[in-house]
Amino acid sequence: MSTMSPVAMHMSDGLLNAPTSVAFLLIAAIGVGFALVRARADLDDKTAPMAGLVAAFIFAVQMINFPILPGASGHLLGGALAAILVGPWVGALCVTIVLVVQALLFADGGLTAIGTNVTNMALIGTAVGFFVAMSMKSLVRKKGGLALVAFVSALVNTVLASAGFVAEYAIGGVGGVEIGTVALAMIGLHVLIGIGEGLITAATVTAVASVRPDLVHLLRGTRPELEVRA
Repeated sequence: MSTMSPVAMHMSDGLLNAPTSVAFLLIAAIGVGFALVRARADLDDKTAPMAGLVAAFIFAVQMINFPILPGASGHLLGGALAAILVGPWVGALCVTIVLVVQALLFADGGLTAIGTNVTNMALIGTAVGFFVAMSMKSLVRKKGGLALVAFVSALVNTVLASAGFVAEYAIGGVGGVEIGTVALAMIGLHVLIGIGEGLITAATVTAVASVRPDLVHLLRGTRPELEVRA
């Protein structure tokens, strides 16, 4: 995710030892499998096409880097965005599909690191983004509330996803970089990246809500006149 450091959000091959990589591949498989089962209840005539659009949008935007600092850039993770628009279960599947396609076709993230990347961005990122958004849901009743909720959810999602990276490196990192250095670089940089993530997420979610609030998962159960004000 960053060109400042050899350690990036998209983990590459060789950063973790084999047992750790396998362990997180199993964790990712279990998490995605659970999300697949739970997603069936959320998929309907509206959600299914929306999920495809969300996955395509995240894939496209992840290919575009935005500058953070001299020599450092970031891109959208998409966990909070997906969770707010299509829910945590479908959202996790959308991000997983993006990550797998990127690893297999574009070498963005190593094949042995698919488990950790899915765990960080698809599972942790989506879960955290949704939890934060739900905890702030009452704010969507205020003008600009949905934008604020989306921004904060995306910011927190980005920082905690990077913390997942740090934890995995602490467990089985073989990159030869001290964990304190990794933590400082990753979390510090991703606070800045999270601001960009938050702005993109807020703009996207509010744009969808202004046209079709019924397609925004987070707005389910709110009154229509409040939905359009968000």
